[in-house]
Amino acid sequence: MDGQGATADPQLQQFIEIESQKQRFQQLVHQMTEVCWEKCMDKPGPKLDSKTEVCFVNCVQRFIDTSQFILNRLEQTQRSRGSFSETMSD
Repeated sequence: MDGQGATADPQLQQFIEIESQKQRFQQLVHQMTEVCWEKCMDKPGPKLDSKTEVCFVNCVQRFIDTSQFILNRLEQTQRSRGSFSETMSD
């Protein structure tokens, strides 16, 4: 070995991060599908009626809005912790 671990390879790190993002996205889609299906689908049929379709659209939109809100809040929390720890180290 050359003394550098696999974590030192920036291409590998980028690949791992991209694959992790893909996995998180797939999990989110699966979770959203499951939640909205349970909430909106009374009985499966050959076609969606307009009430069910509207329910799915609203459910997905709320799910996306909620996920975005949580991500934004986590980013704010991380930034405030970062600035707090920088202040404490000064």
